[in-house]
Parts: sequence; structure tokens; C-alpha cells
Amino acid sequence: MKKKFLLRLDPALYEALEQWAASDLRSVNGQIEYLLLQALRRAGRQVRRRPGEDGAGHE
Repeated sequence: MKKKFLLRLDPALYEALEQWAASDLRSVNGQIEYLLLQALRRAGRQVRRRPGEDGAGHE
């Protein structure tokens, strides 16, 4: 199960993310998750999944 949390964004930032997500055929939520995973990988940070998580929707 994915963790839910509230994220407040500037409307212009959200609009830019929305357009980027649409061009990548993702939801805004999926685009934000994708970008965060990419940033973690570039920073050399490991994403530790809990047992039973399949990582569906992750690249």
C-alpha cells in the first residue's frame, strides 16, 4: 500500500508538472513519484521497499 500525504504546490508548478505528466502519459502523482525516484538514484540513495511490495508502476 502506498503512503498518502498532503503536498502543497504553487499553481504554476502544478500546471507545469501536469503538462509534463501528460506528455509522458503519466498522472501527476505518477510523474512526481518518477521524478523523486530518479533524484534518489542520481544522489546514490537506495529505495528500500517493504516485504510484499512489488514496485508496480516504478521504472
